[in-house]
Amino acid sequence: MDCVRAGGARPRNGPAGRAVVAGMQVDIWSDVVCPWCYIGKRRLEAAIARFDHGDDVEVVWHSFELDRQAPRRREGDYVERLARKYGMSREQAVAANTRLTDLAAAEELEFRFDVAKPGNTFDAHRLLHLAHDRGRQDALKERLLAAYLCEGEAIGEPDVLMRLAADAGLEPSEVGAVLDGDKYADEVRADEEAANDLGISGVPFFVVGGKFAVAGAQQSDVLVSALERAWDKTHPLIAVEGDDGASCDGDSCVI
Repeated sequence: MDCVRAGGARPRNGPAGRAVVAGMQVDIWSDVVCPWCYIGKRRLEAAIARFDHGDDVEVVWHSFELDRQAPRRREGDYVERLARKYGMSREQAVAANTRLTDLAAAEELEFRFDVAKPGNTFDAHRLLHLAHDRGRQDALKERLLAAYLCEGEAIGEPDVLMRLAADAGLEPSEVGAVLDGDKYADEVRADEEAANDLGISGVPFFVVGGKFAVAGAQQSDVLVSALERAWDKTHPLIAVEGDDGASCDGDSCVI
């Protein structure tokens, strides 16, 4: 079953990693097993589509692991684990997943918690740094989120990551070299240290134009407002004066 329904939002921003002339950057801390991060991604895309300067917005994804101690694949019942984590009954956990699934559907996404295979996301984050360097970060982020939240892919397994990265347009030899070594490990940890410095305890977390922070998967109206305010701060009007620029001052005009 496809994750993205017909008519789903498409990102308007250019690939992360390219230079944006006179543009603005949106930094997002996120994990690839976070359902709210996928909803937040869609809401940001909708906001950028409505923003007058949307073509000048660059999105950069930063690493945030929700569970650093997770094994490559966590076995067991997803609902039972959710219930234990938040001290809920199984019925309450099922209801919570249903509400989240309905919210995702409003963003043209189809979540499948019944087939989800949680696991460690450290290697996925390392590949997102490779994808950033190759101008394919948004494509890989989209593929990883869809794979985990909608397709039941074991996101912590190297062979699965190889296939998903190829789907996103990355060179298999480069992906294999990253997964076989420790490349980009320092970059992942640097992102997480930056998150700690910023006081980020949950994701998604947006920093717009280096000026405005937005916590959580806010509605697109909130994100549009943040984009507009950050743009005004980073792109002030520049006065251009001529020799005879006549004007009115208060209630009088000198001729």
